[in-house]
Amino acid sequence: MTASNRRRSLLQGIASLGLGSTVLNAPAQSSGWPNNKPLRIVVGYPPGGSGDFITRVAADEIGKELGVTIVVENRPGAGGTIANEAVSKAPHDGYTVLCAGPMALTSALYRKLGYDGNRDFIPVTQLATGPMIICVNNDLPVKTLRELIAYAKANPDKLASAASGNGSTPHLASAQFEATAGVQMITVQFKGGGNAATSTIAGDTQVMFATPPTVMAFIKAGRMRALSLTTATSSAAIPGIPGAAEAGLSGYDSSFSFGLYLPTGTPPAVVKALHDAAVKGMARPGVRERVASQGMDVATDASPEAYAAALKAGASGLERAVRDSGAKLE
Repeated sequence: MTASNRRRSLLQGIASLGLGSTVLNAPAQSSGWPNNKPLRIVVGYPPGGSGDFITRVAADEIGKELGVTIVVENRPGAGGTIANEAVSKAPHDGYTVLCAGPMALTSALYRKLGYDGNRDFIPVTQLATGPMIICVNNDLPVKTLRELIAYAKANPDKLASAASGNGSTPHLASAQFEATAGVQMITVQFKGGGNAATSTIAGDTQVMFATPPTVMAFIKAGRMRALSLTTATSSAAIPGIPGAAEAGLSGYDSSFSFGLYLPTGTPPAVVKALHDAAVKGMARPGVRERVASQGMDVATDASPEAYAAALKAGASGLERAVRDSGAKLE
């Protein structure tokens, strides 16, 4: 048998075994990703807050889908921009992932960044969204949002508002609140929501705009008082707390969200594989309830392209909110 005939016979044998499709699809699988190699998801906030919580939920579920270990790395500071910059400069091989809010927010808040939020990242999918909670120290003589506004107007620059980091979504929610309600408070920055909550409970600060995982246990234990959500209407995930419009402040609506990003240059097949694993993982039984227990809703996208389009559509609103609030950071 000639060499040519031997090769033809070998190929026919492979086809007869049903292995032909594997051979044809080999180029798409060439990277072997994730190839039993651990992944790293970087989040720009410390343990205890919503960013850390949703990152760890996603890491658990994506790890199950891909059959690999996923390590969560907290790199807090500067409203998440430290983590963003680190991932923007990471190898684009799919093994370093970012969990963050919309890039348009930090781009609008910070005058100078070590990365370009539009060019340096590929959006993969949103994971979850939710309202924040406006809380006060128990000793502050206000029990409703209307009373807080009246007290702040009567005592300008005497109320201290605890924020979980420059440029964080709670920081922006606080600035938007002041602009909408026509009040002035002193903003005190902390490295994370846990430290901000401790300060508010102790009375060193009196007001806090918080993501639900940071304060829900304290509210249920009676250690701080919830006045309103930062969204206009109430949320089924956080029963018993009115929306801002229902509590007496119209025109105020602020929420937060987190999603996954990969460095630009990551192969499209890897982007799609991570997207599919995240969507399937977040849809697993019990995950929605686990997320809702922390005051958030699971919200994933049909494709990376759909998430990118949603982020683009929402960018102008975030930029306007930052501009109207007057918030700007170095």
